[in-house]
Formats: sequence, structure tokens, C-alpha cells
Amino acid sequence: MNAPRKPPLIVGVAGGTGSGKTTVARKIAEAMPPGSVSSIEHDAYYRDFGQLSPEERAAINFDHPNALETSLLVEHLRALRSWEAVEVPLYDFKTHSRLPETRRIEPTPLIVVEGILVFVEEALRDLLDIRIFVDTDADIRVFRRVRRD
Repeated sequence: MNAPRKPPLIVGVAGGTGSGKTTVARKIAEAMPPGSVSSIEHDAYYRDFGQLSPEERAAINFDHPNALETSLLVEHLRALRSWEAVEVPLYDFKTHSRLPETRRIEPTPLIVVEGILVFVEEALRDLLDIRIFVDTDADIRVFRRVRRD
């Protein structure tokens, strides 16, 4: 009789815009054997605002938890924890809408979730086995954001 499979370890990486979250998440993934890590960006779960006018979209605070469909991310992490694959939304930041295509994520022993608000909602926070907060000086973060955007 086979022993039950151990659930994946879920690591959350949070920090302000331009703090280096993506770099930290990428370094974690690179340090692991190929095929043992899945990465999910909380940004993929922005709500679909494509039906709104450009003026209405400009008024949305994308740094507020209500801009994200975190409940879907929670559902996906629970499925991955049960060794079930999920279809992660693809988000178009130019139109502020979800694309019809998705990105299939297979369950792996380690799942890294990255985003500025991954520690905000309790249901998501409770799924994280390890929480990493990337604390970077505000001046550096602003410089990185200007350079990036």
C-alpha cells in the first residue's frame, strides 16, 4: 500500500512595488531541481476590467485587494495542494482584461506565489507554509519602477 503523497510546500513572496519580489521568487525556483517548482504571480488574478471605459479603468486602484480575485488564487492553491493541475488566468495589462487563454500549472513539490498583496487576505495567507517579505528602501523601489515602466 502506498503512503499518501505529501502536499506541496507553498512559499509566498511579498513586498512593495519594485522591491525585488520577482527576483527572489526566480532565485528560489532556480535553486531547485528542474520540474520541482511551480510559480504563480498574484498579478494574474486581477479582475477583468475590460468592459469599463478608459476613464473608469484609470480610476481603479490596482494596489487595493479588491482589484484582485484572490478567492480564485486560493481555490487554485488548494487544488495544487491536492496534486491537481490548474488553469491560471492570463492578464492583459494594456486593456485591463483577462485573455481567453490560460496558463496550465502542474502541481510540483514546491509552489512559489509572488505579489504585493499575497499576505493581505487571511485565506491566502493561511495556505502559505513559508512567508518571505522583501523589504527594500523606498528610493530604490521608485527608481526600479521608473526604470521598469
